[in-house]
Amino acid sequence: MDLKAIQAALRDQHLDGWLFYDHHHRDPIAYRILGLGENSFVSRRWYYFVPAEGEPRKLVHRIESGKLDSLPGARDEYSSWQELEQKLEALLDDATTIAMQYSPRNAIMYVAMVDAGTVELIRSMGKNVVSSADLVSLFEAVLTEQQIATHFEAQRRLDTVLAAGWRFIGDRVRGGSAITEGAAVITEDAAAITEFDVVEFLNAEMQKAGLWTDHGPNCSVGPNSADSHYDPTRETASPIRNGDFVLIDIWAKLAAPGNPKQPDPTAIWYDITWTGVVGREATAREQLIFNTVRDARDAAIEVVQRAYAEGRAIPGWEADDAARNVIRSAGFGEWFTHRTGHNIEINLHGNGAHLDNLETHDERLLLPNTCFSVEPGIYFPGEFGVRSEVNMITRPGSAVVSGPSQRELLRI
Repeated sequence: MDLKAIQAALRDQHLDGWLFYDHHHRDPIAYRILGLGENSFVSRRWYYFVPAEGEPRKLVHRIESGKLDSLPGARDEYSSWQELEQKLEALLDDATTIAMQYSPRNAIMYVAMVDAGTVELIRSMGKNVVSSADLVSLFEAVLTEQQIATHFEAQRRLDTVLAAGWRFIGDRVRGGSAITEGAAVITEDAAAITEFDVVEFLNAEMQKAGLWTDHGPNCSVGPNSADSHYDPTRETASPIRNGDFVLIDIWAKLAAPGNPKQPDPTAIWYDITWTGVVGREATAREQLIFNTVRDARDAAIEVVQRAYAEGRAIPGWEADDAARNVIRSAGFGEWFTHRTGHNIEINLHGNGAHLDNLETHDERLLLPNTCFSVEPGIYFPGEFGVRSEVNMITRPGSAVVSGPSQRELLRI
């Protein structure tokens, strides 16, 4: 835990303090920010209050009195619920406006870890409970220089893997034999390839490249590409044939050195989506939808880059609006059914600001030294879907796309 940084942030946001609370590991954010062991046994409630000025204070149950011993500050203990409420009120005695992992109306549900009853209890003590969402972004999503370097290294390796995947599809559909050494075992019929064959190939290539992923990737053919969270299995995967439309969504981070089956715990993900057609030119409709999605993606990128060049803070919802307005103006708004992008950090879907004014109205700022995806999509159930996904890294005064941007539908 960086106490000085937390207290400086509290003063910057004009807050009296930040109250962390947990029971049975309901708040993983608290454990990460405070630097506590996420696998320790916790059967009783604990509270840790970081004031904007002065020494932190702890309140723990007597039978688990050592739970917060790794943290600075004075400790108090309770046994009964009456004693808990009395001592909790004393703990917060000199504070009025207090941040907690709470979101009004559950608008930013990613940080809504504290139960309603606990918020009610704190408010009954005359406290103003506000959301810690911006604080969480600051301490969860802002990346170090070393972490940013891991993102770019993952980008370099994964872009190579994806290119090999497209070649693999083309070779197999055309009955070719150019299969990368170490690829997954597939059927003897050179023309028979399924979505799951591609998934296995990509996973094998990622492992050889020193990359790690927790699930996926996703290869979707034809109507399956209209399901933005499609997940092929060996049993359900569709075949890929000449003339098909194909979408690949792939994500990975660096594997732990010397242990390819485990992730580097500090590494940052890279997450991209590309689309193409097998053995033919795109139809006019496919080209129109791709161009619309591409232009929506670029509109979101441009509004972020312009804000950073101007030194203006930009909330996530503005970037979502920029992309969504392009798709709406083209007449396809009802088929863009998800947010424009998500925060990326050591977690693939991180706790920083998302590009979202659909599923949530995300007012959190896209902070410097953070990473996020930009991935608008248009999906026609039973027909096909297009998504074009890139990642951005923000720096003081600038914002960049961290890998190549697809400009045209691929001809596979």
